[in-house]
Amino acid sequence: MGKLSSSDSIDVSVDLEKLVTRHSAVLGSTGSGKSTSVSSLLRSIVCDEEGNVIYPSSRIVLIDIHGEYSSALGDIAKTFSTSPRAEEEKLLIPYWCVSPDSLVDFLCGQVNDKSKNSIIDRIHQEKIKFIKKNSNIAKFKKIDLNRVTSHTPIPFSLKKLWHDLSFDDAVTWSEKEKKTPSIADEGDPDKLIAAQFNPPASGSTAPYKGGEGILKRSLDLFRARLLDHQYSFLLTPDKWEPNLENEIESDLDELLNSWLGHEKPVTILDLSGIPSTRLDLLLGSLLDILFEAALWGRRLKEGMKNRPLLLVLEEAHRYLSSDSSGLAKNMVRRIAKEGRKFGLGTMLVSQRPSEIDETILSQCGTFFALRINNQTDRSRVKSAMSESVSGMIDSLPVLRTGEAIVAGESAKLPMRCRFKVPSRGRYPDSIDPKVASLWAKVRAEEEYDQLVVAWRNQNPFEYEN
Repeated sequence: MGKLSSSDSIDVSVDLEKLVTRHSAVLGSTGSGKSTSVSSLLRSIVCDEEGNVIYPSSRIVLIDIHGEYSSALGDIAKTFSTSPRAEEEKLLIPYWCVSPDSLVDFLCGQVNDKSKNSIIDRIHQEKIKFIKKNSNIAKFKKIDLNRVTSHTPIPFSLKKLWHDLSFDDAVTWSEKEKKTPSIADEGDPDKLIAAQFNPPASGSTAPYKGGEGILKRSLDLFRARLLDHQYSFLLTPDKWEPNLENEIESDLDELLNSWLGHEKPVTILDLSGIPSTRLDLLLGSLLDILFEAALWGRRLKEGMKNRPLLLVLEEAHRYLSSDSSGLAKNMVRRIAKEGRKFGLGTMLVSQRPSEIDETILSQCGTFFALRINNQTDRSRVKSAMSESVSGMIDSLPVLRTGEAIVAGESAKLPMRCRFKVPSRGRYPDSIDPKVASLWAKVRAEEEYDQLVVAWRNQNPFEYEN
């Protein structure tokens, strides 16, 4: 992975088995060379000195929060992005894989427990209907309906769910027995047009009031979410979205195969286009999919027991702080505690180790500590490492860029080393701008219309070509 700091002629290596299965953490302040070191470390894991892939069956999934690693690892990685460029694929997270509690909170906002439970029950019913409709397909025919819950990753139509909920919330009836809806316009679920009903009459004459109308604001938000292109990668996931007849082009097996079954050793999941307010939900859903695949596939050749997976989690402090209680943190905590049994390892990457939940950080067996200036962060790193390296921790503020103290289960001895320097063109897209040379250029005429279009389209590569 690099050279010993005190002697450039001595190679530094770590134990790959323990690095992956016992978890690890790469910690360092901004500007310490963290991103470059991570890309160098990952390249060292899968390639030899000449750049040839030596572990063709390796599986590394890199959660890229800022979209900076595809430039560094593009030759050995397949990149999925919400705003893909020519050589990248579109990142899609089917909503029906998301926890129904979290999905309802996201789609409908704050609803009372009774209404929320009613919506979740409806989701369960829609999943049962999907299985019955597709019972002629072998993989659905094998499903035991008694084992299906609202959390089971079975496709269902969000548009149909919204239309049915809107129907029940606003319906009026032609008779007291409430058998025939008093419909003025049936609406169109595919176009997200709600059904219209004749207004209820006063007294004991038809039409009679039916729906309570308590979900109108929540259903308006639901519809707005479905229409918002910002969330299309989740709510309208192309061929993973079933139609109104419960027919679907691709299922969960194709999704896992696209992420884990391709020929490249590294998979980059670029979440830079995801709204920061929804990062926890979406990242947590991603991790949930991968962990469940490891858990239930542990006896299969495609499972992580037979082909281990290393999860690299960038900007870990953003969703693993002691204060957060979201889905992402719960999943990382579960993976840190149980992942080793199923062939799933993690590598946390953070510039603020003091903000990472202590329980999660304590599960890391190997530490790569780059330059850390903040005293609180150094104290957290010192407490996480063994007492034998406490003296080396005091040198963290004076480490050079790309230099780290390596200690833990995958290192035979604590050491101070320098990571390999990437070749030209293989640096992450996080290099500091050359301020002096850029400011010295002759000022050219500027127009900001393209910037505004890229901003509104949530795509920084709008005008790349």
